[in-house]
Amino acid sequence: MSGRWPVAIIGSGNIGTDLMIKVLRNSTRLSMGAMVGIDPDSDGLHRAQRMGVPVTSAGVDGLLAMPNFADIRLVFDATSASAHRANWAMLEPTGVRVLDLTPAAIGPYCVPVVNLEDHLDASNLNMVTCGGQATVPIVAAVSRVALVSYAEMVSSIASKSAGPGTRANIDEFTETTSRALEVVGGAVRGKAVIVLNPAEPPLMMRNTVYCLVDGDCDHAAIEQSILAQVDAVRAYVPGYTLKQKVQFETFTQSNALHIPETGKFWGTRVTVFLEVTGAAHYLPDYAGNLDIMTSAALATAERLAERAGATA
Repeated sequence: MSGRWPVAIIGSGNIGTDLMIKVLRNSTRLSMGAMVGIDPDSDGLHRAQRMGVPVTSAGVDGLLAMPNFADIRLVFDATSASAHRANWAMLEPTGVRVLDLTPAAIGPYCVPVVNLEDHLDASNLNMVTCGGQATVPIVAAVSRVALVSYAEMVSSIASKSAGPGTRANIDEFTETTSRALEVVGGAVRGKAVIVLNPAEPPLMMRNTVYCLVDGDCDHAAIEQSILAQVDAVRAYVPGYTLKQKVQFETFTQSNALHIPETGKFWGTRVTVFLEVTGAAHYLPDYAGNLDIMTSAALATAERLAERAGATA
């Protein structure tokens, strides 16, 4: 094929609206074919109309009935985990590609810098969570050098940047992110924690990653792997930064770390502190959690379209 891929976005809330603006302003291989919502008074649908994007407030039923649906090459689902399950039941028979920005995790997990090339043919790709997009690359970077027996991430996001979809998916967030730390990041065991911070003025998204590396390991090699990974993520999320030097704490057999679930641990604890500043396409720059999710989804869709021959 040639030309740009027409895409549709389901969900006219914070994430869907930010993604639409990114497609319109920044994409080189995609074009907006439809914006789909369920609230005709939503700001996202009104913005789409003003930007000349075809809209429907009748959900996926409305999308399927749109005259140009046959031209849609990919659908972004920016709703909620429960809504995505229902949406996928309607979209799967059509054969259209879907990128899932909810924690539903029906399809394989996708973190672009880690495993996108392994899933280029998947019909439904799951973009994990905002915390997963921020922290799984770091765990994967450590796993490239040494065995990570345990990985834990803590994401702190501004309360104002968490819309109703995010708030409805807290349990799915922790479960999906924990699993992605293992499946994509390579940790033997993973744990995820999210904090909605009500501070005023709102704080930037902060992520802390802890990795326990068994036995002896090369600290310098781990640090270089992490720094390279930060640069790789920054290629599509410019506001992704390492806030401090990578920290290493060594535990020997004589001063082993006691872990209630597993007993004594000796080796190295690697700690990484990250901050994500949003591009402020729709919400202010403190909404880095929104920006990293939509930026990862856009980068993934661009790669899929490139592989299919879409013209830049």
